[in-house]
Amino acid sequence: MYLLIGSLTIFHLLFWGGALLLVHTYIFYPLLLKFLARNSLVNTLKYNSKDDPSDLPTISILMAAHNEEAVIDQKIQSLLAQDYPIDKISIYIGSDNSTDTTNAIIDSYTQLHKHIHLYPFSTRQGKPCIINQLVQKAVLQRPVEQDHLFLMTDASVMLNTDVIFKLAAHFKNPEIGLVDTHMIYTGSQASGISVSEQNYLSGEVQLKSNESKLWGTMIGPFGGCFMMRSQLYFPVPKNFLVDDFFLAMKVLQRGYKVINELSAKCFESVSHEISEEFKRKKRISTGNFQNLNHFKGLLNPFKQLGFALWSHKVLRWLGPFFIIIMLVSTWVISSSSTFFIASSILLTVVVFGIPLMDKLLSVVGINISILRNIRYFFAMNLALLIGFFKYLKGVKSSVWQPTKRT
Repeated sequence: MYLLIGSLTIFHLLFWGGALLLVHTYIFYPLLLKFLARNSLVNTLKYNSKDDPSDLPTISILMAAHNEEAVIDQKIQSLLAQDYPIDKISIYIGSDNSTDTTNAIIDSYTQLHKHIHLYPFSTRQGKPCIINQLVQKAVLQRPVEQDHLFLMTDASVMLNTDVIFKLAAHFKNPEIGLVDTHMIYTGSQASGISVSEQNYLSGEVQLKSNESKLWGTMIGPFGGCFMMRSQLYFPVPKNFLVDDFFLAMKVLQRGYKVINELSAKCFESVSHEISEEFKRKKRISTGNFQNLNHFKGLLNPFKQLGFALWSHKVLRWLGPFFIIIMLVSTWVISSSSTFFIASSILLTVVVFGIPLMDKLLSVVGINISILRNIRYFFAMNLALLIGFFKYLKGVKSSVWQPTKRT
């Protein structure tokens, strides 16, 4: 009898503990930061557009590309249109064994612009390996100095003409180590997953901005376009899948600030098909757990950085385990009270029934946003769970395929 009561008590604690941690990471932490950061500014020490251009930092733009013929021309045009002294910019593009016309398109620009450099690689290596090698090329041409910056960007991301200046302006402040852009996602369609993805990412933009304003510890850039000090670049380990998070955490680990700049706007088409987004999230999830293991020394929740890391990222990465714990707990203790009987039924319907219902409705062209958002939430948590087991199996390659976008 006492054993049964004790077991039920444990499952009660597990249920409420899982629920509390999920509420904290998805609701309480964003609201807390929004409240605390409402009157905060990122920093005031910046380069001014009226300063002597010779005073501005030099920029090495680093980009890995694989079969990007659909966007690479527009991407290069986006970079050439930047309102920044052209003699301060060099562009390094590593083509990761592209088999389409990507190399030919880039090569046509290298003939006209001597600051554009193409490095075609004949073996697939993955983005982190390509970027590591481009860093070496850039450093050889521009020795590592205090005013040398790296702009990391993806072929699918298009920049407003003032992005480079608005990012570089922050580096007049010697405390700043990395600055992220404001990524704006375009091409949402009600019939797919893109609206839910866009809603989630919009919330992430605001959360990262508030972390920037409050502490200068933005937990990970979006990856499509960000700038960092060249001397803070740390080679991404072989087979690591999420290089942007790794680089940002290395900057924070060295005591520099990581922030974002909301006025530096970039644009990327949001993924539309849930199968494509699911594959991308599995890869990112696997990389998240690689990073979690690498930076476990920063997880002290009683320090500011550790608190932000747990609240923003780690608890979300562990979210599928909390959901499983809550489900199992309600099934075990459902006979103990009417509340837990109702909770068990409700959770089971929400986790399994609603995603199935939304899938069936979408087949006949019916799209209900709240059902789609719930399906998106659990699909991404399933991707996290699968990514965790892929991480345990070991990652043998960081090679990727560009995500299909609208």
